[in-house]
Amino acid sequence: MTVPSEKIALFIDGANLYATAKSLGFDIDYKRLLREFQSRGYLLRAFYYTAVVEDQEYSSIRPLIDWLDYNGYTVVTKATKEFVDQTGRRKVKGNMDIELAVNAMEIAGHIDHMVLFSGDGDFRSLVEAVQRKGVRVTVASTVSTQPPMVADELRRQADIFLDIAELQAKIGRDPGERLDRPPREPREPRQHTPQFLQRGPSAPRAPVGAGDDEFDEE
Repeated sequence: MTVPSEKIALFIDGANLYATAKSLGFDIDYKRLLREFQSRGYLLRAFYYTAVVEDQEYSSIRPLIDWLDYNGYTVVTKATKEFVDQTGRRKVKGNMDIELAVNAMEIAGHIDHMVLFSGDGDFRSLVEAVQRKGVRVTVASTVSTQPPMVADELRRQADIFLDIAELQAKIGRDPGERLDRPPREPREPRQHTPQFLQRGPSAPRAPVGAGDDEFDEE
């Protein structure tokens, strides 16, 4: 799948990966995931994208993104937006596709291999654009569920398809283990495009929503 000397960047659609892992019946160990891809080449960046609910007394996603931000990941977040649909039902919207696409195009000239953890068919055009820049693209999702979590058009566009079910032994988390305790005074995760992109190469769906409200990524 990878070449030891190639530069790799991971792009993780947080809500999509969470839903995929849950559908397969396991939790992701993000420390092991990072080590796995560090062993496959030179891992330049590992991006993690998720929307967060602002002004919520407690959000189950915040301990995770704080831990990720301190342990080798570049966390990109934005606040969700609330709206009322035509039926009068309150919904929560948080789509990170644009942020992911912008970062991918900016870093494409500095990497050899992009690994996209998402099955969202909306990323097909992005994958094609990155490939035109000479970057190989692996899409990591699963066809082991019914229905499959990956859109057929995205899977066809990818140079390599990696079924997350096959990675479970390498990146799955033991239910008895916990993430490292975050620092006592956590910093705010980055909410904008990281500055390194201007310096060149040297330089679960459930957790986002709240209560009975619907979470909409469309």
